[in-house]
Amino acid sequence: MNNVYAWGAALLTSFLAQGAFAAGLDLNLGPDAVQFEAAGEVVDGISLGGGVVHSEYREDATVFHAQLMAANHTRDHEVGVGARWTQYDTDYGKGGGLGLGGYGYVYLPNLPEVSLGGYGFYTPGVVSSRDLEDGYEIGVRARYAFTPNVDGYLGLRQLGADFDNDAGTRTLDRGAQVGVRLRF
Repeated sequence: MNNVYAWGAALLTSFLAQGAFAAGLDLNLGPDAVQFEAAGEVVDGISLGGGVVHSEYREDATVFHAQLMAANHTRDHEVGVGARWTQYDTDYGKGGGLGLGGYGYVYLPNLPEVSLGGYGFYTPGVVSSRDLEDGYEIGVRARYAFTPNVDGYLGLRQLGADFDNDAGTRTLDRGAQVGVRLRF
């Protein structure tokens, strides 16, 4: 577990050292997992980010990712699409790959503090390495803006991968989460 915090701190430090201002920090906890993410806008509408999930859902799994996303944020919606490198370090297998995905949230017209949406990323076998055949992460969230810069949320996440050894397809994390997102 200490490696998770070390990687999270290293990721945040690398963003700040490269001159990208932090556009957001995100931390969520579930019954079997913890996730930390950071992102910074490098130019208008393009963000660079990364994160780490450590899960003990069935066995130990640590999954790192770095992503480059085109994003649009208005009063009505928030959407992004882009590429993500995901690196898996699990008891079932190890490997990484380049995938695509995105996120989308809509703000409720009568309750502008509330937004609903989700995200999904898929890494196909054609661009994977080592034991990884393919991998995915999907989730849904209901967010509430406590202040203009702080959101709290409840969500559901499923994270899985297929390994080319005898392990086969494995769900690495599944379940509810509670989190907080800071925006700068």
